Amino acid sequence: MSEKILMKGNEAIAEAAIAAGCRHYFGYPITPQTEVAAYMAKKMPKIGGTFLQAESEIAAINMVYGVSSTGKRVMTSSSSPGISLKGEGLSYLAGADLPALVVNVQRGGPGLGGIQPSQSDYFQATRGAGHGDFHMIVLAPNSVQEMAQLTVKGFELADTYRMTAMILADGTLGQMMEPISLDFDIAPAPAKPWATTGTKMERPHNIVNSLFLKPEELEKHNFLRYDRYRTIEENEVMYEEYMMEDAEICVAAFGIASRVSKNAINEARKQGIKVGMIRPITLWPFPKAPFMKAAEKVKAILSVELSMGQMIEDVKLACECKVPVTLCNRVGGMIPSPDQVLKAICDLQK
Repeated sequence: MSEKILMKGNEAIAEAAIAAGCRHYFGYPITPQTEVAAYMAKKMPKIGGTFLQAESEIAAINMVYGVSSTGKRVMTSSSSPGISLKGEGLSYLAGADLPALVVNVQRGGPGLGGIQPSQSDYFQATRGAGHGDFHMIVLAPNSVQEMAQLTVKGFELADTYRMTAMILADGTLGQMMEPISLDFDIAPAPAKPWATTGTKMERPHNIVNSLFLKPEELEKHNFLRYDRYRTIEENEVMYEEYMMEDAEICVAAFGIASRVSKNAINEARKQGIKVGMIRPITLWPFPKAPFMKAAEKVKAILSVELSMGQMIEDVKLACECKVPVTLCNRVGGMIPSPDQVLKAICDLQK
């Protein structure tokens, strides 16, 4: 058994990124993710890496674009308003088919909002990260261990499919401390023949670009990109099921909300209520199949969220409205309590 150390979620992300071979980090401080940048500032110079606090979030994401075009593993991190500023750069990364890891440790909004945890960037991450037709792979940890493991996974998926992967966490996970193992299975980075590494006049020039002035050419690239997205939807969906074998009520929750929900489910089971949970780990691609399967046997689904109801739309789409889907939520930096979730479960039992 590997040794475990006590780490904060934000620090675990940074340490896992270094283990995965990331040697280039660009960011800008914003609560509640600043520890990611602070950790990188301390560690990168010691291992021959690059840490740069950019003049803005916009500058940081464009620096990510530049390093990624050379084939190196690179990341940036921010919190909700900062991710909004990165939106144009995220679209450029998608348009140029460049891999990168982006971390969003969410805070309440809209606007500057507050610095407490939230899950209200779900739409932004899964639907509208930037202009144009594109997706990011969106990974949602619910523990400090998963913060680390999914960081490694994010780099691997980004390289495999030449696209951006995002860790969508929240302020609670970023700030909480738990014992974790840093013993990762890390696959070697794939060859990147498309990278701009200098030709030495030994090969044709590589061009990294997201500008296609001929509409037929741009259409071709978009169709090819969505063929790749379909492959990801077929092969890379991740989720966890908890007590779903005989469940009559299904809870849908991700991130910190799933941990609260698990406590409520355990108490409901003690009261004789057959309830289970499906926890999406990939928010895109969304685990549609398990929710469709659940909709065939449960009488209701309860979506527990730190938002005004964003993931609930994907749950409804996945089960094609075959069963009622209701919302249990807190917003503005508040987190649902196990008692609140338990009451919502009991209300569905009536």
